Amino acid sequence: MSTSLTSQLTAALRDELLNGTFKPGQPLRLNQLSQQFNVSLSPLREALSRLTAEGLVIAHDQRGYRAAPVSARNHKEITDLRLMLEPHALIVAMEQGGEEWEISVLAAHHRLQQVERRAASDREALSEWEVRHREFHMTLIGGGQMPVLAQFCEKLLAFSDRYRRIFFRERPLDRDIPDEHEAILTATLAREKERAAALLKVHIERTAANIAVLLQEWEQASRDVPATGNGTAGG
Repeated sequence: MSTSLTSQLTAALRDELLNGTFKPGQPLRLNQLSQQFNVSLSPLREALSRLTAEGLVIAHDQRGYRAAPVSARNHKEITDLRLMLEPHALIVAMEQGGEEWEISVLAAHHRLQQVERRAASDREALSEWEVRHREFHMTLIGGGQMPVLAQFCEKLLAFSDRYRRIFFRERPLDRDIPDEHEAILTATLAREKERAAALLKVHIERTAANIAVLLQEWEQASRDVPATGNGTAGG
């Protein structure tokens, strides 16, 4: 089995799961995926096993695989962990990051700005915004010499990204997000640790609160559907 093929397939499937192509709870049929990605079952099973370890796929012994479901409870757990770890990681980055880190943060923010305003009304720009938004957040906290902390933050951000992408399929990009990024950047470059961490916390909380409202609406609608219904909370 080609390690590179499996890695490429894992990355492709991860993108599909994160961007909502596979609906939460949707069965992942091996034969269909094999045809879709033009691969044999062996690397496909390995890729799905890796994504199961990441928490994006649920494996059942006799029933195959399905995309991990979404829920208000799971979203809250992810948000609570982000609020504990990311502001701390940003403080560490401000304490340890040097000039090269500052330049990287400025560059990541500039790239984000190029699509940020357009993404509010242009769905095609939204996909690129997601990539650059993730880069900006990870660069912000990347100045600290704590790779394990950075890895935890990256995984939580991936989970959070999935919820946000699902949200953006139903709601437009919040017009205040660019201003929040600008404020976080300014405080970070000024090494105002408490202010920067507080702004990042509010930024995470604000987006999470908007998503939580949608999740609660879905869960309420799911409870109102008769037992014979075939919908899911994220479908």
